[in-house]
Amino acid sequence: MSWILTIFAPVLIYTNSYKKTPLPNNIPTEESRFERVAYLQQIWWVELVGELVDFQFPRGNYSIFFRLQLGRPRKRSGRRVPDLERVHGWDIKPVRFLVSTSDGQEATWECYLHSPGKWVHYHAGDFAVEELDMPIGVKFSMVQIDCTHAKGGLCVDSVLICPSHESSLPKS
Repeated sequence: MSWILTIFAPVLIYTNSYKKTPLPNNIPTEESRFERVAYLQQIWWVELVGELVDFQFPRGNYSIFFRLQLGRPRKRSGRRVPDLERVHGWDIKPVRFLVSTSDGQEATWECYLHSPGKWVHYHAGDFAVEELDMPIGVKFSMVQIDCTHAKGGLCVDSVLICPSHESSLPKS
């Protein structure tokens, strides 16, 4: 008798791989494993869109998270002191997270961004892979298109795709 063990490491997608229009400030920070984050200082709308084309996941259920922070990461005298001065507008309308797969699965979730000064993994949605060794396409987005008010002070670090049974996310 033989056993096949598949270990799936989470997929982490760096925000620099996103197409940004217009280009936000990419600022350095020790708070990201990529050493840089996108900082949206003042915007009227935001649409972050990503896609994995024909990615081969092991069979199972998966969750997608956006790692975001309201406020600009800063350090003073070696201590973490987030700059919250430009955080505004995120409490007026919720952001919408969308997840869809090439086999027709769809998930939508809306929430208000919260916890200024802290990195938060916002749950965008879930999907399932039923067929073993069958590539699947996954699209994911975070959208807040409401030009009636400005918003700002948002840091975008990365997108995490991990098995849904993972009981704990990486430390923010």
